[in-house]
Amino acid sequence: MTKKEAISAIHAQFANDLTKKQVGEIFDALFDAASGALKNEGRLSYPGFGTLTVKTVAARTGRNPQTGEAIEIAASKRITFKPAAELKAKLN
Repeated sequence: MTKKEAISAIHAQFANDLTKKQVGEIFDALFDAASGALKNEGRLSYPGFGTLTVKTVAARTGRNPQTGEAIEIAASKRITFKPAAELKAKLN
């Protein structure tokens, strides 16, 4: 689902109260708040959907696949998702 499709789906439920532009602004604000929570707290939990957490990946040595030369891969952060039981049940 694209952002445009998500906005249209939400707008269909609130067409009498909100314009598509307003729904888009709310959608953007939601994801800005989620990004801020992940950055500041390292975790975002939404009951019935799941939990996003920030994990730190340590620096490591890798290989250039073309030359076989050893290269250093810098430490980085990764976001992981653990779905809630309710979401898993909906997928079955």
